[in-house]
Amino acid sequence: MTKRKQRSLKHPAPSRPKNAGRPAVQSEPRPNPRSGQRGQPPGPAGDGGGQWLYGTHAVLAALANPHRKVKSLLATTAAAQDLPAGTRPAPQLVEASALSQRLPPGAVHQGLALLAAPLPELALDEVCVDPAPDALVVLLDQVTDPHNVGAILRSAAAFGARALVVTDRHAPNVTGVLAKAASGALEQVPMVRVVNLARALDELGELGYWRVGLDSEASQPLNSVTPDGPVALVLGAEGPGLRRLTRERCDALVRLPTAGPIASLNVSNAAAVALYALRTQRTN
Repeated sequence: MTKRKQRSLKHPAPSRPKNAGRPAVQSEPRPNPRSGQRGQPPGPAGDGGGQWLYGTHAVLAALANPHRKVKSLLATTAAAQDLPAGTRPAPQLVEASALSQRLPPGAVHQGLALLAAPLPELALDEVCVDPAPDALVVLLDQVTDPHNVGAILRSAAAFGARALVVTDRHAPNVTGVLAKAASGALEQVPMVRVVNLARALDELGELGYWRVGLDSEASQPLNSVTPDGPVALVLGAEGPGLRRLTRERCDALVRLPTAGPIASLNVSNAAAVALYALRTQRTN
């Protein structure tokens, strides 16, 4: 492949709370003398257009994100002990059962839930312009399962991807389920929504990215391709895979060199393996 001229880009490090210890807490709501129950979390009418995030990693990452506007924080007494000192807003103490009632059925909240405003939406050229030679971007072609998207976000953060690009339609909304699966990565990797994935790939090509599509039926394995510039890794939904227009925009279609009776992986597992291969290829 012909080498493309690149400019370096410095990534600002996200700020995190420096202190650790027991936080200040709001006074625990008084029991209702008629019911004997502790105070309940705010109901739907008090959500004010925010979104509930839950689970230790998702909540702590949101609290550490200076771009995240937090409205309220709920915690069990045990979970509140693990919050950094000076946490703001101070947690409102509630019973675990009351916390479960406020969240979707089956939510594994680990004693923490946070109501926050959605993160600001970013455009593709805001996060992908002037890529460094080893930059990585992940694009999803109609991957709709929030657990898969959250897990892909986690892998994207682990291997230093600068953005996860999804379509406006046929992609999950950012919910507590997605944030829990991302395990804090939602605060680290921008999730960019585009109207048309094919046009987004055209734009990335103009910005100097090599567009690599993962396809289980491709003739060449991933390790046979050695892009000499930033890479846009494209993954499709399980079953349909990459759509025709998406495939046509890719500079290379590759497969993972699997062996055995099962020829493909879950899309989130495939993303992790491919990102690992691309990252190690650039550091060796």
